[in-house]
Amino acid sequence: MSIKAVVFDYGGVISFQPEPEEIESLAAKAGAEKEQFETMLWSLRGEYDRGKISARQYYTMVLTRLGISMDEKNLDELIKMDYDNWKNINPGTVALMEDVKRAGYTLGILSNMPLDFLVWARENVPVFSLPQVSVFSCDVSLIKPEKAIYQVLLTQAAVSGGELVFFDDRAENVRSAEELGIKAFIWKDPDNARRELISLGVVL
Repeated sequence: MSIKAVVFDYGGVISFQPEPEEIESLAAKAGAEKEQFETMLWSLRGEYDRGKISARQYYTMVLTRLGISMDEKNLDELIKMDYDNWKNINPGTVALMEDVKRAGYTLGILSNMPLDFLVWARENVPVFSLPQVSVFSCDVSLIKPEKAIYQVLLTQAAVSGGELVFFDDRAENVRSAEELGIKAFIWKDPDNARRELISLGVVL
């Protein structure tokens, strides 16, 4: 079965992961210890990524659990700092995405992403205009690794699992995709991804 679509995750694939010092700066802004702050960020993120709560609601919840209060001005500054941490785009990934699209394959993005960030990113991060198919958790109220979000992706891309390649930096997301027949790979770097695609007969 030939490949018809190639899909990329955003955080850690299209964008670089935030550097440790960036997380430290975020925690310092919040007045929290880094490890506790980072753990709380991820443990409470589900409803934020589903688009059920706003950035302000999410961060207020995180800070409240840590016993911290913050006024709206500083809260908005904290949110902007977080957004900025995720806009460092990997130029090698963008080049690969452009090659995929230029070669005639359907290019897609599948990402867990809160609505506030998505609205901001569409205005500030040019790569968001590149894919032909985009599935974001906040738009469909589903998050990876839930299988239903991959079903949405397959429907929107109009392909079967064996016709789609997906790159993600989290093993649980890759496993879930594979269970639907998607050719999914743990992201290492653009060069490795290019080799994986070529091994599947993708002509770039």
